[in-house]
Amino acid sequence: MSENTSTLENPDQPTAAPEDADPNEVLFTDFNLDGRVLAALTDVGYEKPSPIQAATIPLLLEGRDVVGLAQTGTGKTAAFAIPALSRMAELPATKSTQILVLAPTRELALQVAEAFSSYAAHMDNFTVLPVYGGSPYGPQLNGLRRGAQVVVGTPGRVIDHIEKGSLDLSQLQYMVLDEADEMLRMGFADEVDQILSRTPAEKQVALFSATMPPAIRKIAKKYLNNPAEISVKSKTSTGSNIRQRYVQVMGAHKVDALTRILEVEQYEGVLTFVRTKIATEELADKLKARGYRAAAINGDIPQAQRERTIEALRDGKIDVLVATDVAARGLDVERITHVVNYDIPHDTESYVHRIGRTGRAGRTGDAILFMTPREKYLLRAIEKATRQNVELMNLPSVDVVNNNRLQKFSERITQTMESEDLSIFRDLVEKYEADHSVTAVEIAAALAVMAQGGQKLLMEELPQAPAKQARLAKGDRDGFSSRGPTRTLTEGNATYRIAVGRRHRVMPGSIVGAIANEGGLTSSQIGGIDIRADHSLVELPADLSKDQWRALSKTRIGGELIQLELDKGRKPRSEGGGGGGGFKKDFKKREGFKKDFKKGDSYGARKPRHQS
Repeated sequence: MSENTSTLENPDQPTAAPEDADPNEVLFTDFNLDGRVLAALTDVGYEKPSPIQAATIPLLLEGRDVVGLAQTGTGKTAAFAIPALSRMAELPATKSTQILVLAPTRELALQVAEAFSSYAAHMDNFTVLPVYGGSPYGPQLNGLRRGAQVVVGTPGRVIDHIEKGSLDLSQLQYMVLDEADEMLRMGFADEVDQILSRTPAEKQVALFSATMPPAIRKIAKKYLNNPAEISVKSKTSTGSNIRQRYVQVMGAHKVDALTRILEVEQYEGVLTFVRTKIATEELADKLKARGYRAAAINGDIPQAQRERTIEALRDGKIDVLVATDVAARGLDVERITHVVNYDIPHDTESYVHRIGRTGRAGRTGDAILFMTPREKYLLRAIEKATRQNVELMNLPSVDVVNNNRLQKFSERITQTMESEDLSIFRDLVEKYEADHSVTAVEIAAALAVMAQGGQKLLMEELPQAPAKQARLAKGDRDGFSSRGPTRTLTEGNATYRIAVGRRHRVMPGSIVGAIANEGGLTSSQIGGIDIRADHSLVELPADLSKDQWRALSKTRIGGELIQLELDKGRKPRSEGGGGGGGFKKDFKKREGFKKDFKKGDSYGARKPRHQS
């Protein structure tokens, strides 16, 4: 057994931390990896494995089951993907699913799938397919019919495909549970157990988790064969001269949020990170359309063009550079004052490397992180790994942004009057004023509109949540001293109530999938989900269209109509029907609840108040 491992049969045995050995002494070429996988690692610039990779890869190559105790950001995706692909490369070619990875969220599933695709770039006829809730079944079904050697999915959607018969696991060789504790925290324990029970007994399993609660240890003892247990700690740290802030914002409003920040923050150069190559071009184009000097770099851009773009950032010819992690590797431009994580990284080491692009040479820097409510656990992982708090940043208000715009426009007028010869235009305005019998003010206003080039001068407000929801989100209480939802309401969203809850055995994944599929929403538009006894609260855009309302009114989860409605909270006692009568009526309801409870009935079995 490796000196860095212990077995689950002796959980009290101390586990030697892999960081005791110097990982810098090991190279990926020292492992007995398939040549095609090594070639892909060279393409992405990997040379030296991280501690979790150095400890895990040899064991997985030997065929051992492994439990890895590691925080998000220690490089565990490569730790399980690289040996899995290297072992699969030695097997006869097949279209059957040989590798299954379970991940708690759509975002992590996509990232893991992208990593597998990168490491398998030199393997012919090899397909990686992500499957997750909140997206149409059609493309996923087509992909499974064509054959996918690697399937990366969320537990709810994987179970759906198994039960539909579209996902055949009879030839499965290798299975990974990624972020296992997070999957259980999100309520996927039953789904994980069902999936594992339907896989072949003869398979290799790798389980990765930040913690080892009893439920995880139970799964490991039940489904893993004498696993080696590896524990590593992240050594990541960030400079104290970098101010770190986060903004809670949904995907649909990210461009507006970034625009507000750029309007108000004092910056020189801004480096904005996104996850995909396509997103670099899309975001740069949107920023340019809003008048910003922006450019994109990604892995598909030729090196010469990349160098010209970085030089333009250095010289002040562009102000905002949109990049992927790979494209920004080695980037060192003193002019960068702000790093914006437009897409939150799932790897804390990537986060540290990203924000390290500012605050160079002892200067101060700013790092701003965009996240959705469902990505809160990634923020916690970043704070735990870096041992630093990331402070909440309130977006500048529309009034502040618009006042700033008006002031800048006035300054442009002053600069133009002081620096330009206006005689020709003054004569033109005077002649137009006389010929058309309009005032000079009206002419100036028309010229100002022309100067905007079709761009709106003032920013518009995002859709607003109902006033009562907004008050509760700020910490106010309702008539029963209840705050309602326990999370901050994201700007542009509102809280909706659906008539399914714990007693209907609903899971977050099934709610996301149903609402996204039927309402035509993306999963990034669906915020926090609060599952209660007989109902659930879901955060959705405040400006749902009539078509979306109509579609969602017919939506069912587990056979039950969800009966979507704006959450109004509980009515205060004084609104219960007039003075003391309302209080007595409510008191009787409470007494009835107590009697039913004593009889053994569950509160969830009673009719929800809004239906009574």
